[in-house]
Amino acid sequence: QVQLVESGGGLVQAGGSLRLSCTASGNILIINAMGWYRQGPGKQRELVARITSDGSTNYADSVKGRFTISRDNTKNTVYLEMNSLKPEDTGVHYCDAVVTSRSGYIYDYWGQGTQVTVSS
Repeated sequence: QVQLVESGGGLVQAGGSLRLSCTASGNILIINAMGWYRQGPGKQRELVARITSDGSTNYADSVKGRFTISRDNTKNTVYLEMNSLKPEDTGVHYCDAVVTSRSGYIYDYWGQGTQVTVSS
């Protein structure tokens, strides 16, 4: 089993910045990829940004140029630096990790989510 602990959400004015963190712990051999998804009010969960073990990244078009995802493999931690925040960035942000366990099986784990609210 793997636990994901998220932090860094909160309330910010439009144009402001927030930094989200997510740390994985537990039965981990390799973290293949980590990412952030969000679910706005009345919307489906969508990918915000994702980073693989070799550092490859992909972003939702709506956040390109404003958000940066990074990871510290020594700490099993992924970060999401969010700048120039807009009200439409509001939502619960979930951390996701695709993990190879010590037994060699691959699992997909989710965090409990952290609320990001951007006021206009």
